[in-house]
Amino acid sequence: MHPIREPIRSGLLQVSDIHQIYWEESGNPDGLPVIFLHGGPGAGASPACRGFFNPDVFRIVIIDQRGCGRSLPYACTDDNTTWDLVADIEKIREMLGIQKWLVFGGSWGSTLSLAYAETHPERVAGLVLRGIFLCRPSEMAWLDEAGGVSQIYPAQWQKFLAPVAEEKRGGLIAAYHEMLFGEDEAGRLKAAKAWADWESYLIRSASSRKTSMKMPTNRSPSPVWKTIILSTKAG
Repeated sequence: MHPIREPIRSGLLQVSDIHQIYWEESGNPDGLPVIFLHGGPGAGASPACRGFFNPDVFRIVIIDQRGCGRSLPYACTDDNTTWDLVADIEKIREMLGIQKWLVFGGSWGSTLSLAYAETHPERVAGLVLRGIFLCRPSEMAWLDEAGGVSQIYPAQWQKFLAPVAEEKRGGLIAAYHEMLFGEDEAGRLKAAKAWADWESYLIRSASSRKTSMKMPTNRSPSPVWKTIILSTKAG
């Protein structure tokens, strides 16, 4: 990781009648522009995210997506779709006067990066995607339905199951959606904590596995762990 410097400037951009997006700039004001798109959805960014980039080389732009982190209103899901987020990224670019930038995203941020690049290819100098998660039904089912990751971490899986009524466990994602958007506030909070605990456990477990992995010296790392860099430039 690179040195983490304080933002040169930051603020809130009104992107709709409801939402204000937190944005910040750090690094070299005359450097190569790059925008960091965080994961989740809902995770928010942190100062540590600046460490992915050499501050002497890059003009680093970081945002919190709608309803996340320092954006307002916090945890609001109204008018909060993928395409709203794509439009927000473009509004940030226009506000900052950037013609073209590198787009860097991890996990959910990789999906958002691709959606933005497909919508505004003329504004993307390149893509850096890590921890790629495309939110396909197969990926969602592997993480949050029985028969996938549940077989690897059975004890933690039981905690994830706990808030869900027995008769609704055949479709956990739908059951959690119902609880998280239900009228029972206590039920919403219980479901939110269980979901967050499950995902946090998976992230910590994956990180500890990668830290402990040692590659043979005569082999290159598996493509699964490589950062994938896709350039939108021809050739």
